[in-house]
Amino acid sequence: MSETTRPHDFGRVDPDGTVYVTTAEGERSVGQVPDVEPAEALEFFVRRYRSLETEVDLLTTRVGSGAVNPEEARRSIKTLRDHITEANAVGDLVGLLTRLDALEPSLAAASEQRKAEKAAAHARTKEAKEAMVAEAEKLSQGNDWRGGVNRFRALLEEWKALPRIDRTTDDELWHRFSSARTTYTRRRKAQFAEQNEVRAAAQAKKEAIIAEARTLADSTDWGPTSGAFRDLMARWKAAGAAPRNVEDKLWTEFRAIQDTFFNARTAAQSEQDAEFQTNLVAKLELLEQAEAEILPVSDLEAARAGFRDFLGKFNELGKVPRDSIRSVDDRVRKLERAVKEAEEAEWKRTDPEARERAQDTVNMFTAQIEKLEKQAAEAEAAGNQKKLREARNSIAACQSWLDQAKATLAEFSA
Repeated sequence: MSETTRPHDFGRVDPDGTVYVTTAEGERSVGQVPDVEPAEALEFFVRRYRSLETEVDLLTTRVGSGAVNPEEARRSIKTLRDHITEANAVGDLVGLLTRLDALEPSLAAASEQRKAEKAAAHARTKEAKEAMVAEAEKLSQGNDWRGGVNRFRALLEEWKALPRIDRTTDDELWHRFSSARTTYTRRRKAQFAEQNEVRAAAQAKKEAIIAEARTLADSTDWGPTSGAFRDLMARWKAAGAAPRNVEDKLWTEFRAIQDTFFNARTAAQSEQDAEFQTNLVAKLELLEQAEAEILPVSDLEAARAGFRDFLGKFNELGKVPRDSIRSVDDRVRKLERAVKEAEEAEWKRTDPEARERAQDTVNMFTAQIEKLEKQAAEAEAAGNQKKLREARNSIAACQSWLDQAKATLAEFSA
């Protein structure tokens, strides 16, 4: 399509809205858009043409850049050609088909180039596989049992990553590679068969050692058992290596049994002190709480209950470090004495016999004072100053004793 030719130039619109496109075979109807202006009806089908034109442009670009292989491009051309031929669109449809035809020389050249590249790749693949076969056949006769097996594994992965070449050549090379790998594997297995017997014997010895170790793990006879474990370790080293797949497991198990014993031995030396220290902290906390709640004793029943509760918790905690026993016991005894003293005081205060004795004492001193006052009055009336003084002195002494007796009696009434 020339620069002065527009898609619209390839179409016309009838008065009834029918739109036609001009092709090499003449005009054909592409559709009808009634009740719109002719230009609008024509534009509707021009847009369809531009969509096809865009597809042709895109395919042309991809072919030119080599982004699509020739086979795929030819399939796309066929599909696009069918769409253009039957398209209900207005524009230079013939020109689009011509552009598609113009792509064939490029596709032919690309096909030839791809064939050449494929042949070169085929040659490179064949060369690589032949080199791998040669290396495999050399490895199959060697004695590098560890490195060889790893190299065979790597070669196999490399082989899988390469593309196939022609079937006959590929099968022949694979047969040689596979045979070399099989030969190496058989030789390697034979080599390790004897080693496996030795390792199996070592495994049996170590399993027996582990069985003995288990019987010692929970022993608390620290000295003799430590010596027994040293003997087991010497036997372990002399047994040699077990099969690789169990050696680490056996050692881990044996070491764990040793750790069980030796950790227990270590813990036993410090466990008691740690336990006693924990008990001390807990008992001191209980003491501080009990002392704060009980001392001084003001409510005997509450003090009794508090002391009983304290003593129950205190005795559950177990022993304390030796150097703390006396100080802790002294505080407990002090707390106990305070409660007992309060109990004794309460008993004295509520003892009926003691109260009666106190009342009798008050009555006795009261009666004695009355008697002495009568004697003093008689001595004063008789003018006997000596007897008066003696009576008054006796009255003063009895009054002091009476006051004390009354105070004692008052305690029973509190």
